[in-house]
Amino acid sequence: MTENPIRIGVIGGSGLYEMEGLSDVEERRVATPFGDPSDAIVVGTLEGVRVAFVARHGRGHRIMPTEVNYRANVFALKRLGVEQVISISACGSLREHLHPGDVVVPDQLFDFTKKRAYTFFGDGLVVHVGTADPFCVHLSALLADAVQEAGGTVHQGGCFVTIEGPRFSTKGESFAYCAWGMDIIGMTTSPEAFLAREAEMCYAVMAHITDYDVWHETEAPVSVEAVIRVLQQNAALAQRALRLLVPRLAAAGRECECGDALATAILTQRDLIPEGVKEKLAPIVRKYLG
Repeated sequence: MTENPIRIGVIGGSGLYEMEGLSDVEERRVATPFGDPSDAIVVGTLEGVRVAFVARHGRGHRIMPTEVNYRANVFALKRLGVEQVISISACGSLREHLHPGDVVVPDQLFDFTKKRAYTFFGDGLVVHVGTADPFCVHLSALLADAVQEAGGTVHQGGCFVTIEGPRFSTKGESFAYCAWGMDIIGMTTSPEAFLAREAEMCYAVMAHITDYDVWHETEAPVSVEAVIRVLQQNAALAQRALRLLVPRLAAAGRECECGDALATAILTQRDLIPEGVKEKLAPIVRKYLG
């Protein structure tokens, strides 16, 4: 952790590869035991608050969803001192009332991915973290308020299903997700949300609806062209919302239990945990394991 920790982090998804309005900008290459993050961490001042930003897919969108090093991205932010993470994500709608151009701040997550590294732990350290409510309730409420005040149409709550990608859904899959009760669909929120919880960071998603996936009978199936068009339209909304949200987070502090997620989650007998694992994960486990 740095001497002057940066408490707020932003992970930019498709369509948001950099943050406007930052001053005193510097780029930091943060080493992690899980490899390199998607790109350099951009640190700057937004509305008087130091913020860390990482482009999930790298600048220029070079990394597909399955290839994103989610552990390195989250760990790098943790190492900088980040406690609250705002994720910007593109998604498809699985409900008639959730329209392209709207924003959803989900409260539930369904993981339907298959090929990703889901945890920081293992190698002699067993941790079972609670994720009944995978998004921080307090941060999500503040985020939804900021999006609405910024002029967006925002829906609070909903279940976000994460698929592997990089292909879009078949109609059979899309109809199944609708039948299961899913509300929006994307490719990156899992395992990002779970890793943030393991790192005891608050995490919330500003999910921008770009399409109706492929289930809708009267709307065109999702395409890259449609996704990019809506994301470009919503980029300014995301920036406005962040400018409103960041100073409020800095002033309010944390009013949740995310910062103690590991307090009762570590199962391994302490004297049997390998020293190398404790050292490797020190930014996450130091306060519990010394």
